[in-house]
Amino acid sequence: MTPDAPGGDAGGPDASTAPPGMAWIPGGAFRMGSDRHYAEEAPVHRVAVDGFWIDATPVTNREFAVFVAATGHVTTAEVPPDPKDYPGALPHMLFAGSLVFRKTRGPVDLSQWGLWWELRPGACWHAPYGPGSSLDGLDDHPVVHVSYADALAYARWAIKDLPTEAEWEFAARGGLDGAAFAWGDTMRPGGRIMANTWQGAFPYRNTREDGWEATSPVRSFPANGYGLSDMIGNVWEWTQDFWAPRHDADSGKPCCVPLNPRRTSEAQSYDPAQPKIRIPRRVLKGGSFLCAPNHCRRYRPAARHAEAEDTSTCHVGFRCVIRPSPAGAAAE
Repeated sequence: MTPDAPGGDAGGPDASTAPPGMAWIPGGAFRMGSDRHYAEEAPVHRVAVDGFWIDATPVTNREFAVFVAATGHVTTAEVPPDPKDYPGALPHMLFAGSLVFRKTRGPVDLSQWGLWWELRPGACWHAPYGPGSSLDGLDDHPVVHVSYADALAYARWAIKDLPTEAEWEFAARGGLDGAAFAWGDTMRPGGRIMANTWQGAFPYRNTREDGWEATSPVRSFPANGYGLSDMIGNVWEWTQDFWAPRHDADSGKPCCVPLNPRRTSEAQSYDPAQPKIRIPRRVLKGGSFLCAPNHCRRYRPAARHAEAEDTSTCHVGFRCVIRPSPAGAAAE
């Protein structure tokens, strides 16, 4: 990283001006994506971002509760789906609820995700496991069961925004351009566990070497080089970008590094496996407590995942950004 790189920011704002709970990320160019893991992460390509503020942790249940109390916001999971959005859906399936993970009794076909996910009636941000569950002891855990609209509503209330995929990945790397993980190239440097992920054989045996079965309190694991916690593991995080199955190729020209890229094509984000359902999908980043060595090795900055805007789960949350000046919006 060099201060004179596209988007470079040698100085940055004075620390005394920092918004509470946020860290300043200096702008610069970096290599985004990976050619060594999942196909959707390729190809590696250079992009640049301007400097921005980002929440040092995911938004917590405590913080989201303040937002709900102030605004009366009702999350997507608390409202029955509109039948018009789901042609052919059986009426008894259109209820208010959210996706909750449940362990299997033993090894299963890992291509059949429905074996460990349950659309549970009544599951929502304040009742994470459905009726009868609560947030007792979870105030400092990331809020979950939030859709893209819920995350965006919170960001706008807080006079912030959601990060772009490029901003998120740049921040997650913590200044380690090209490293496999947010802390370097070794998953467990010196044997130390660096993030809340799944240890053991997914989806039936979690040895909990990291101390947690599900979400953990924010800041439970080491921060990255920018002082950001939980950029990897714990919960996936929403970004602004519409999903695309691959990155665009690098132009190879130093003059043409995209600045503040953001993918804005909604049409290409639709799930081809469900052609009748036209729900846009956004990019999630960071992996979660369910990412395991034998399944979904997406506990890396380059990793990305598609999620329908109206979907909420027990392992998806978000964090916000503030941009000092309007950023460019050129499509990636």
